[in-house]
Amino acid sequence: MNLHRIRELIPTVTTRTKIQPSATAFFKTLTLMETIDVLLVAQGLSYLEQELNKRYNLFRLWDFPQKSQLLTQHGVTIRAVVGGAFAGADSELIEALPKLEIVSSFSVCVDKIDLGKCKEKGIRVTNTPDVLTDDVADLAIGLMLTLLRRICECDRYVRWKLETW
Repeated sequence: MNLHRIRELIPTVTTRTKIQPSATAFFKTLTLMETIDVLLVAQGLSYLEQELNKRYNLFRLWDFPQKSQLLTQHGVTIRAVVGGAFAGADSELIEALPKLEIVSSFSVCVDKIDLGKCKEKGIRVTNTPDVLTDDVADLAIGLMLTLLRRICECDRYVRWKLETW
């Protein structure tokens, strides 16, 4: 899925204290003002990484042998963290980034983000809700049809008949 499709699915940011569906509008306004430092903590979509790299001063957590080295050198300038289902922003990372304004997850999941700490510090939190809802529904219907029509059993029977013929 490309970034443009993700932007279509994500409504704009509304408040500072709730989990918000999108960071798109926020990032657009920041881009107009200055180049901001963004920390990418999860490897994933190469397209997303390329777009972030084009528009922002992107730091990749895996490019630094020690997390402390990155935080010492750039911690005071990083204003956004981008993560995913397996990596986000824990309280230690949030505390180490004094100018942090937003934590964005390119997945539905926010389990790896310390929501309490973000709320306490007034940091926006975003994710991509409902991005897979239609696909999951399609798969569920397909599985129900497979079960009701006994497609797997019929497939096994046909394969068995072909072998014994």
